[in-house]
Amino acid sequence: MQSRLRVEPDRLAAAARRVMQRCDELARVTSTPGRIERVYLSTEHARVNRLAAEWMREIGMTTRQDAAGNQVGRLAPSTGSATPRDDAPALMIGSHLDTVPDAGRFDGIVGVLMGLEVVRMLRRIRDDGLAVSPLPFALEVVAFSDEEGTRFGKALLGSSAVAGTWDDAWWSLADADGVTLRQAFLEFGLDPGRVGEAARRPDELVGYLEAHIEQGPELHRRGEALAVVSSIASARRFQLVVEGEARHAGGTPYDMRRDALLGASEIALAVERICRGEHHIIGTVGQLEAFPGAVNIVPGEAHLSVDLRGEFDGARDRVWDAISREVDEAMGRRGLRWHAREVHNAPAVFCAPLLQDVVRAGIRGPGAEEPPEIFSRAGHDAMSIGAITDVGMLFLRNPDGISHHPDESVSTADVERGIAALAESVLHLAAEPR
Repeated sequence: MQSRLRVEPDRLAAAARRVMQRCDELARVTSTPGRIERVYLSTEHARVNRLAAEWMREIGMTTRQDAAGNQVGRLAPSTGSATPRDDAPALMIGSHLDTVPDAGRFDGIVGVLMGLEVVRMLRRIRDDGLAVSPLPFALEVVAFSDEEGTRFGKALLGSSAVAGTWDDAWWSLADADGVTLRQAFLEFGLDPGRVGEAARRPDELVGYLEAHIEQGPELHRRGEALAVVSSIASARRFQLVVEGEARHAGGTPYDMRRDALLGASEIALAVERICRGEHHIIGTVGQLEAFPGAVNIVPGEAHLSVDLRGEFDGARDRVWDAISREVDEAMGRRGLRWHAREVHNAPAVFCAPLLQDVVRAGIRGPGAEEPPEIFSRAGHDAMSIGAITDVGMLFLRNPDGISHHPDESVSTADVERGIAALAESVLHLAAEPR
């Protein structure tokens, strides 16, 4: 695949600087002074949607907020005729603008802003007649509204609506203040009865591309700026309860104790030990709480979470079975009972071979070595969108691999490389026979 992108270096550098400046601007839209936090259906969500819409219109896109609160911009294809086709299928480029609490400023956000710069660049190439041929599809940039699941505990709500996989059982989900998802929809100005209108049909799309910072250190360790994503990890999440007996801390000898917290601690250590012995399996206990929670009482009950991710569904499930067997043995030895409730199950999503190829060609410059290929251990909106169209992803280097933290970062130079690679990817896809 030959390079088809002809952009002056100063324009590309300006695009990268604009992305970084806008990441800073969006970071100031927060519900918590001194740190970044933007959750679904909040006033901050509304503000960033308005900013995204303004930036979409600035580059000639039509824009709308869909029935689930996602902000969508569209640029119709050039067909050589005086009237662009409004009904043409679109290549969707996107990521999300919501955050976790005390977030960094690039997770999700940089992918949306890079998508806008790609549209700006490709529109100029199209209008100036610099492309080998007109784009045969529309371009859409989507700022998804709730990838993180911070407010209601259910991730990927915005992209699930677009994929047509919205579950009406979610309406009863409530935030920390007891506000239900249904009530929040109404307060935001959305109609719960129309959420289905956000869904897209497969024939409306030619594919989906997402640029994202790597939420791990592999590119940093390799000394590489960009990577092709091969797949997105499968995931299962569980809430576990360990039941023992609460008794006086001073008066209960060790041979009579049924300490639920110690049982939960054994579970956490088992998750780490078993997963460390596996290839591409990651297990995390992120929550642990003991009851009744007094300093002078042996804990009678403990609650904990297990987040389990793997490159392949079968290996992930096999590891959960191994963890369960070990927990059975440990709880039996300690005289404890336990049970687990599965709260999330997502299969692995594999990036389409064609979209991997065009992203690989987009990254690879003349004479350059083959770019690295990485499987994503983190979840992304591409997981939902994979239900209706082929997906592809590009990773950007994240120094030290830290994410979901104020110290997450990406360099302006790597953003510049990423914009060029993403634009090249679009042009390579446009050149594919249909």
